Amino acid sequence: MLNKKSYLPISILSGLLFIGFACAPKQAAEEPIDETYATQTDKLLIKVDTLYTELENPWGMTWLPDGKMLITERKGEILVFQDDAFTGQKIQGLPPVHEVNQAGLLDIAIHPKYEENGWIYIAYAKHFEDSTGATTIMRFKLDGNNAINQEELIVAGPSWKGGRHFGSRIVFDNDGYLYFSNGDKGNIPMNAQNLNNAHGKIHRIKDDGTIPTDNPFTDSLGNISSIWTYGNRNPQGMVYDKVNNRIWEVEHGPMGGDELNLIEKGKNYGWPVITYGQNYDGTPITDITEKEGMEQPIHYWVPSIATCGMTLVTSDKYPAWKGNILVAALAKQHIARVEMNGTTYVGEEKLLQDIGRVRQVSESPDGYIYAITEATGLLIKLLPIR
Repeated sequence: MLNKKSYLPISILSGLLFIGFACAPKQAAEEPIDETYATQTDKLLIKVDTLYTELENPWGMTWLPDGKMLITERKGEILVFQDDAFTGQKIQGLPPVHEVNQAGLLDIAIHPKYEENGWIYIAYAKHFEDSTGATTIMRFKLDGNNAINQEELIVAGPSWKGGRHFGSRIVFDNDGYLYFSNGDKGNIPMNAQNLNNAHGKIHRIKDDGTIPTDNPFTDSLGNISSIWTYGNRNPQGMVYDKVNNRIWEVEHGPMGGDELNLIEKGKNYGWPVITYGQNYDGTPITDITEKEGMEQPIHYWVPSIATCGMTLVTSDKYPAWKGNILVAALAKQHIARVEMNGTTYVGEEKLLQDIGRVRQVSESPDGYIYAITEATGLLIKLLPIR
């Protein structure tokens, strides 16, 4: 547990990262921010407030109305933070997870009406006795730090060997529907085109796990009726735009071809029939990048940045970034600030290069941007100066 805050400046010299920490007591809201270690971005001067340095493989984060922050660790833990500091406490009684490679405890989100019903939702790889796993959504309530009233809502099967491409993110829309992502599981890419399994898809369910009757694919032909979109390789980032009622998603390409997509009902996003990436050995996956009936990404990255979590900047605290999409980059170890004109990509800036493998970036209920990293194990908060 950190008793003081640390400010993390970013600078690059000969390809190395030099990090300086300057500890100071917690700033009062009305006090000016010390600019000693501030970082100048293209449009905003910010300070990186390092809140915690001992994360292992963090994945998701959410906030409760009482101000607590919950952060998931892939090995199956949920850490409890209060006032931007780790309390030393963890949520107890969680289900066992299939912790293999990318699989484990993944995203976390609270119900839009949490103050009325107390539901917390998690996406995780459920472990089966044959050593397989399947992306699963469950919900629970809290009694102190104990996870009670646990309800398994949906298992996105079939269960699979190994730990590649499990997704997964959770978002709710304005009508209270829950969307979650599930990767193609890696070794059979055409899973993503097969409506008879749940892999390589975005799914839509009601908050209790039942399937909405207006979902695009019925189960009359053996289709998985929770499917909302398909042809999605490994979507590890989603964010819901409440004002414009739309879902943004990012997914990993293979070697090249990470995608930013606008997720729309019933559409096919093409993987692996079309892609801007290639196999990891340099051989082609396909000779086409476009096909009728398959969606083009709003933007794609070649080479891959290894897209992960994402958020939409809605806060007035970052006026120069408002409306931008912030995308976590694992392999390239930065946050991509993507400028949009409606649904058209305009350009991007790399923020905090070499901060670590950024797993998620989120906007808190009080309007601040937070991010979590692997390797460097950081929880950081971006403090806007001007």
